[in-house]
Amino acid sequence: MKTNLLLAVAAASVIGLSGCASSPSNQQVGTGVGAVVGGVAGNALFGSTLGTVGGAAAGALIGNEAGKNRDRR
Repeated sequence: MKTNLLLAVAAASVIGLSGCASSPSNQQVGTGVGAVVGGVAGNALFGSTLGTVGGAAAGALIGNEAGKNRDRR
């Protein structure tokens, strides 16, 4: 079950990032990677859909801010 979720999240992030016409900014990459990592961590910690979605949202927010800081440099 967890492997299927990991594959689904990874595939969704690849599809989402491949839609960019130009190379993505650090902020965009950070958001995508943060969402994937957060979703996997949320599922591992809480084992529910709510944990997965909450982890993905938190990871996306953290990744977005980290990428934004890298873009400013």
